[in-house]
Amino acid sequence: RVDPNRPGWEDRDRFVLSKGHTAPGLYAALANRGFFPVEDLLTLRHIGSYLQGHPNMNETPGVDMSTGSLGQGISAAAGMALAAKYQGKSCRVYALLGDGEIQEGEEAMMFAHHYKLDNLCVIIDNNGLQIDGNVADVMNPYPIVDKLRAFGIETMEIDGHDFEQIEAAFYMARVTKGRPFAIVM
Repeated sequence: RVDPNRPGWEDRDRFVLSKGHTAPGLYAALANRGFFPVEDLLTLRHIGSYLQGHPNMNETPGVDMSTGSLGQGISAAAGMALAAKYQGKSCRVYALLGDGEIQEGEEAMMFAHHYKLDNLCVIIDNNGLQIDGNVADVMNPYPIVDKLRAFGIETMEIDGHDFEQIEAAFYMARVTKGRPFAIVM
C-alpha cells in the first residue's frame, strides 16, 4: 500500500532495502510505480542525481530508509514495525536482506519476535555470495531457516524465481499473526 502522489503518507507500507547496493532494482520499481519519471533512471550514480549507489530517503521519492551499512536495515525495519503497532496503524514493513548480511544484526530478529511484530516481513536473498566470496566460507549463516525459526520467526523457504511461490509466501506473511514472517529465497 503506497501512493506515489503522497510518498510520505503515514499509513503506507514501508520497504527497507537493507542490502542498499542493489538500489538500481529499487529505483526501477519506484519509477515504474510512478514515484518519479522512468527517464530519471538514466541518471543513476551521476553527480547531482538523486539516484545514487545506495538509497537516500532524503533525496529519492518512495525510499523509506537510507541504507548502506549491511546489517542495519533489519533493525530499522523492526523499529518501524513496532512504531506502527504502538500507533495503531495497519501498515506493514518489508525488509530485503542478503544472506551475507545476516552475519550481523540478528538481535533485531529476537526483538521482532519478542514484540510479536506480525506486521514485519523479512525477505532474505539466499544467493550464497558476498563481496568477500562464498557466504559459507566467510562466516557460515547456514542453516538460515532453522536459525530464523529458533529466533521465533515464522519462516518459508521458496524458489525466488517462481512467481506462484513468491505470491503464496507474501500471502502467508500477511495472514500470519502473533509473530514476524521471513521468506528465504
